[in-house]
Amino acid sequence: MSNISKITRTDEEWAKLLTPEQYKIARQHRTEAPFTGKYDQNKETGIYECAACGNPLFSSDAKFDSGSGWPSFVTPIPGSVEESIDNNLGMTRTEVHCARCGSHLGHVFPDGPRDQGGMRYCINSAILNMNKD
Repeated sequence: MSNISKITRTDEEWAKLLTPEQYKIARQHRTEAPFTGKYDQNKETGIYECAACGNPLFSSDAKFDSGSGWPSFVTPIPGSVEESIDNNLGMTRTEVHCARCGSHLGHVFPDGPRDQGGMRYCINSAILNMNKD
């Protein structure tokens, strides 16, 4: 469990703060199409933050090219994300949420680089902003 101060807003408040695509992903647990996100092939250094609340989520040092069409990371910044079970689409997956605002970010899978822990945090670009070094 994270020690981050939680942010709570109504659906109407979120809809005003986020773009329609961000709202669908963050609040309705949708996914952007693969290979369409601005950060899939990004090589710049810095910190990826939650576009809904600014919570620092992933370092560019943890990013790798998974070939999946979404930005992928081996580990989040400690305490920045929370996970839950997602049984939608007829399968069981582990969903990743921002620990501060609860926004849906993507999913985590056990098929990442073995030499870096084996996890792949598969995250939607639309719900990320990057604070570049």
